Amino acid sequence: MRGLKGKTVVVTGGGGGIGAATCLRFAEEGAAVAVVDLNEAAAKAVADQIAATGGKALAVAVDLTDAEATARAVERIEADLGAIDVLVNGVGWDVFTPFLKSGPDFWSKIIDINLRGVLNITHPVLSRMAERRSGRIVSLASDAARGGSSGESVYAACKAGVVAFSKTIAREHARQGISANVVCPGVTETGMLEAFMESAGDKEKLRAAFTKAVPMGRLGKPGDLPGAIAFFASDDAGFITGQVLSVSGGLTMHG
Repeated sequence: MRGLKGKTVVVTGGGGGIGAATCLRFAEEGAAVAVVDLNEAAAKAVADQIAATGGKALAVAVDLTDAEATARAVERIEADLGAIDVLVNGVGWDVFTPFLKSGPDFWSKIIDINLRGVLNITHPVLSRMAERRSGRIVSLASDAARGGSSGESVYAACKAGVVAFSKTIAREHARQGISANVVCPGVTETGMLEAFMESAGDKEKLRAAFTKAVPMGRLGKPGDLPGAIAFFASDDAGFITGQVLSVSGGLTMHG
């Protein structure tokens, strides 16, 4: 895609699943990639994979729920890789829990990871983009944010918050040459999905139900997402902002 070569890209949740696939795609496009993840070993494994193919990558271990640590991580990334051109908010976590069986401690954890973590890293990155009057922000939400999902009430609320937040910063910063868009995965085969289905009780029954619900007849794979993410970050999407795109095999078809 046009305009990605030589750019500095930050991918949160980059140590596995969709995040790792996204890091590899940006590296293929010639971008320098900061692989940001709570799991240092996972982040390093992805960075090493990029380096082994001649790409440039930096593994950054940070807890995004810690605003001060996150701000320091952003400073480190810019010191090592240069000004951040693209931020991909890919981090996410959930456990299958009906709302009435959950409580405040669980809500706080879900909110801290899925919403506050996005705010914590977007703030220092966006402030720098605003000074330079350029930048791309692509956030992963979920089709749960668009249509709801049983057992994911608080997660869905957070991801809907990511959508609304992205649309708002898109409005606030469009005249500074900054775009903010959202990609909503459907049911995608990641470690988080496996853990989610395990916590639901009947893993194979749930997998069959998910698969049946997808018009294309299969669950998503991590490799299904990076193309859409890279598109929003590229020059080809230079006149697109505040938009939401589902990559779900037709699971949702919102206008």
